[in-house]
Amino acid sequence: MAETENRNNQASPRGTRLEGNAWKFGDDIDTDVIIPARYLVTSDAAELGKHCMEDADPAFVSKISEGDFIVGGENFGCGSSREHAPLAVKGAKVSCIIAASFARIFFRNAINVGLPIFISPEASAKIQPGDRLSVDGVAGIITNLTRNETYAVAPFPPFLQELIATGGLAPYVKKRLAAQEQAVSA
Repeated sequence: MAETENRNNQASPRGTRLEGNAWKFGDDIDTDVIIPARYLVTSDAAELGKHCMEDADPAFVSKISEGDFIVGGENFGCGSSREHAPLAVKGAKVSCIIAASFARIFFRNAINVGLPIFISPEASAKIQPGDRLSVDGVAGIITNLTRNETYAVAPFPPFLQELIATGGLAPYVKKRLAAQEQAVSA
Protein backbone atom coordinates (compact mmCIF):
# COMPACT_ATOMS: atom_id res chain seq x y z
CA MET A 1 0.00 0.00 0.00
CA ALA A 2 1.17 3.50 -0.68
CA GLU A 3 2.56 5.62 2.08
CA THR A 4 0.22 8.34 3.18
CA GLU A 5 0.71 11.33 5.38
CA ASN A 6 -2.06 12.79 7.46
CA ARG A 7 -2.70 12.96 11.14
CA ASN A 8 -4.25 9.48 11.33
CA ASN A 9 -2.31 7.44 8.78
CA GLN A 10 1.38 6.89 9.32
CA ALA A 11 3.79 4.89 7.22
CA SER A 12 4.99 1.65 8.77
CA PRO A 13 8.19 -0.10 7.71
CA ARG A 14 6.20 -2.74 5.77
CA GLY A 15 3.59 -0.50 4.18
CA THR A 16 0.83 1.75 5.38
CA ARG A 17 -0.47 1.57 8.89
CA LEU A 18 -3.90 3.11 9.16
CA GLU A 19 -4.97 4.58 12.48
CA GLY A 20 -8.29 6.00 13.59
CA ASN A 21 -11.40 5.53 15.70
CA ALA A 22 -14.02 2.82 15.23
CA TRP A 23 -17.60 3.61 14.20
CA LYS A 24 -19.62 0.45 14.67
CA PHE A 25 -22.66 -0.73 12.76
CA GLY A 26 -24.54 -4.05 12.90
CA ASP A 27 -25.34 -6.89 10.55
CA ASP A 28 -26.83 -6.58 7.07
CA ILE A 29 -25.92 -2.94 6.46
CA ASP A 30 -27.14 -2.58 2.92
CA THR A 31 -25.97 -0.23 0.22
CA ASP A 32 -29.06 1.97 0.64
CA VAL A 33 -28.02 2.58 4.25
CA ILE A 34 -24.43 3.30 3.21
CA ILE A 35 -25.59 5.83 0.61
CA PRO A 36 -29.34 6.50 0.35
CA ALA A 37 -30.75 6.19 -3.17
CA ARG A 38 -31.90 9.84 -3.16
CA TYR A 39 -28.23 10.87 -3.54
CA LEU A 40 -27.41 8.63 -6.49
CA VAL A 41 -27.56 11.49 -8.97
CA THR A 42 -23.75 11.71 -8.97
CA SER A 43 -20.73 9.43 -8.95
CA ASP A 44 -18.53 12.06 -7.30
CA ALA A 45 -17.00 10.41 -4.21
CA ALA A 46 -16.68 13.66 -2.25
CA GLU A 47 -20.33 14.54 -2.85
CA LEU A 48 -21.52 11.02 -2.00
CA GLY A 49 -19.31 11.07 1.11
CA LYS A 50 -21.32 13.96 2.54
CA HIS A 51 -24.25 11.55 2.93
CA CYS A 52 -22.42 8.36 3.93
CA MET A 53 -24.34 6.31 6.54
CA GLU A 54 -26.80 9.19 6.99
CA ASP A 55 -29.85 6.93 7.29
CA ALA A 56 -28.15 4.88 10.04
CA ASP A 57 -26.69 7.93 11.84
CA PRO A 58 -27.69 11.35 10.47
CA ALA A 59 -24.65 13.00 12.09
CA PHE A 60 -22.11 10.34 11.07
CA VAL A 61 -20.16 12.46 8.61
CA SER A 62 -19.96 15.41 11.01
CA LYS A 63 -18.66 13.19 13.84
CA ILE A 64 -15.96 11.21 12.06
CA SER A 65 -12.38 12.28 11.48
CA GLU A 66 -10.42 11.57 8.35
CA GLY A 67 -8.92 8.10 8.63
CA ASP A 68 -11.52 6.63 10.98
CA PHE A 69 -12.87 3.10 10.46
CA ILE A 70 -16.28 1.61 9.87
CA VAL A 71 -16.71 -1.69 11.69
CA GLY A 72 -19.62 -3.81 10.54
CA GLY A 73 -21.13 -7.17 11.33
CA GLU A 74 -22.17 -9.91 8.95
CA ASN A 75 -23.05 -9.26 5.29
CA PHE A 76 -21.85 -5.64 5.18
CA GLY A 77 -22.74 -3.99 1.88
CA CYS A 78 -25.60 -6.26 0.86
CA GLY A 79 -28.13 -4.89 -1.59
CA SER A 80 -27.49 -3.28 -4.94
CA SER A 81 -24.46 -3.78 -7.13
CA ARG A 82 -23.63 -0.12 -7.69
CA GLU A 83 -20.19 1.21 -6.84
CA HIS A 84 -21.74 4.28 -5.18
CA ALA A 85 -21.66 2.67 -1.72
CA PRO A 86 -17.87 2.13 -1.44
CA LEU A 87 -17.34 5.46 -3.23
CA ALA A 88 -19.42 7.17 -0.52
CA VAL A 89 -17.33 5.53 2.23
CA LYS A 90 -14.13 6.57 0.49
CA GLY A 91 -15.52 10.07 -0.08
CA ALA A 92 -16.28 10.38 3.64
CA LYS A 93 -12.53 9.84 4.22
CA VAL A 94 -13.03 6.55 6.07
CA SER A 95 -9.71 4.72 5.79
CA CYS A 96 -11.09 1.17 5.64
CA ILE A 97 -13.93 -1.11 6.64
CA ILE A 98 -13.60 -4.08 8.96
CA ALA A 99 -16.51 -6.53 9.07
CA ALA A 100 -17.37 -10.10 10.00
CA SER A 101 -18.27 -10.65 6.33
CA PHE A 102 -19.05 -8.67 3.20
CA ALA A 103 -21.55 -9.09 0.42
CA ARG A 104 -19.50 -10.38 -2.53
CA ILE A 105 -20.33 -7.55 -4.95
CA PHE A 106 -19.59 -4.89 -2.31
CA PHE A 107 -16.25 -6.56 -1.61
CA ARG A 108 -15.32 -6.44 -5.30
CA ASN A 109 -16.59 -2.88 -5.74
CA ALA A 110 -14.58 -1.72 -2.73
CA ILE A 111 -11.40 -3.14 -4.27
CA ASN A 112 -12.31 -1.61 -7.64
CA VAL A 113 -12.52 1.88 -6.11
CA GLY A 114 -9.40 1.42 -3.95
CA LEU A 115 -11.12 1.11 -0.54
CA PRO A 116 -9.34 -1.34 1.78
CA ILE A 117 -11.65 -3.82 3.50
CA PHE A 118 -10.81 -6.56 5.96
CA ILE A 119 -12.77 -9.63 7.04
CA SER A 120 -12.46 -10.43 10.74
CA PRO A 121 -15.36 -11.90 12.70
CA GLU A 122 -13.25 -11.62 15.86
CA ALA A 123 -12.46 -7.92 15.37
CA SER A 124 -16.06 -7.21 14.42
CA ALA A 125 -17.30 -8.83 17.64
CA LYS A 126 -14.74 -7.33 20.01
CA ILE A 127 -14.24 -3.77 18.73
CA GLN A 128 -16.49 -1.25 20.46
CA PRO A 129 -17.58 2.19 19.21
CA GLY A 130 -14.84 4.75 19.77
CA ASP A 131 -12.02 2.22 20.16
CA ARG A 132 -8.75 3.47 18.71
CA LEU A 133 -7.50 1.08 16.02
CA SER A 134 -4.38 0.55 13.97
CA VAL A 135 -4.44 -1.59 10.83
CA ASP A 136 -1.38 -2.90 9.03
CA GLY A 137 -2.84 -4.26 5.82
CA VAL A 138 0.48 -5.61 4.61
CA ALA A 139 1.15 -7.64 7.76
CA GLY A 140 -2.52 -8.51 8.20
CA ILE A 141 -2.85 -7.18 11.75
CA ILE A 142 -5.59 -5.10 13.31
CA THR A 143 -4.58 -3.67 16.68
CA ASN A 144 -7.18 -2.38 19.09
CA LEU A 145 -5.11 0.24 20.91
CA THR A 146 -7.90 0.92 23.40
CA ARG A 147 -8.26 -2.70 24.52
CA ASN A 148 -4.67 -3.84 23.84
CA GLU A 149 -5.86 -6.66 21.55
CA THR A 150 -4.76 -7.81 18.10
CA TYR A 151 -6.74 -9.61 15.43
CA ALA A 152 -5.23 -11.36 12.43
CA VAL A 153 -6.67 -10.76 8.97
CA ALA A 154 -5.67 -12.10 5.59
CA PRO A 155 -3.41 -9.48 4.01
CA PHE A 156 -4.02 -8.57 0.40
CA PRO A 157 -1.54 -10.02 -2.09
CA PRO A 158 0.99 -7.51 -3.45
CA PHE A 159 -0.88 -6.81 -6.71
CA LEU A 160 -4.06 -5.93 -4.78
CA GLN A 161 -2.05 -3.77 -2.39
CA GLU A 162 -0.75 -1.88 -5.44
CA LEU A 163 -4.24 -1.67 -6.95
CA ILE A 164 -5.64 -0.16 -3.72
CA ALA A 165 -2.64 2.18 -3.32
CA THR A 166 -3.12 3.40 -6.89
CA GLY A 167 -6.71 4.34 -6.10
CA GLY A 168 -8.59 1.43 -7.62
CA LEU A 169 -8.89 -0.64 -10.75
CA ALA A 170 -9.16 2.15 -13.36
CA PRO A 171 -6.09 4.12 -12.15
CA TYR A 172 -4.19 0.84 -11.75
CA VAL A 173 -4.90 -0.20 -15.36
CA LYS A 174 -4.03 3.29 -16.65
CA LYS A 175 -0.73 3.17 -14.76
CA ARG A 176 0.09 -0.30 -16.13
CA LEU A 177 -0.80 0.70 -19.71
CA ALA A 178 1.30 3.87 -19.45
CA ALA A 179 4.26 1.82 -18.21
CA GLN A 180 3.84 -0.64 -21.09
CA GLU A 181 3.65 2.20 -23.63
CA GLN A 182 6.76 3.76 -22.17
CA ALA A 183 8.60 0.42 -22.33
CA VAL A 184 7.59 -0.10 -25.96
CA SER A 185 8.63 3.40 -27.02
CA ALA A 186 12.00 3.22 -25.19
